[in-house]
Amino acid sequence: MLLRLRLLLASLGGGLLLLLLLCLGAQNLDQRPRLWLGFGGTAPLPAGFLVGVALVVGVMSGGCSAALLTPRADQLPGRE
Repeated sequence: MLLRLRLLLASLGGGLLLLLLLCLGAQNLDQRPRLWLGFGGTAPLPAGFLVGVALVVGVMSGGCSAALLTPRADQLPGRE
C-alpha cells in the first residue's frame, strides 16, 4: 500500500513539476495555432505547449496506472 502511494505521489508530483516548467518555457513563443475540436476551437496556444501538455498527461497517466496495477506485497510470487 505504501509503495502504491509513493508511486502515485511521485508521478503526480513529477507531472505537475513538468507542467510548471512547460508553462514557464512557453511564455515567449511566437507561433500560436488553434486546435479545432469539431465543436469549436481552443485559444491560440503555442505548438510546443500543446505537445508538452500531451507528454505531461502521458507521464501522469502512465505513473498512475503503474501505481494502481502494482501487486500487493501478499500477492507477490514466493511469499506465502
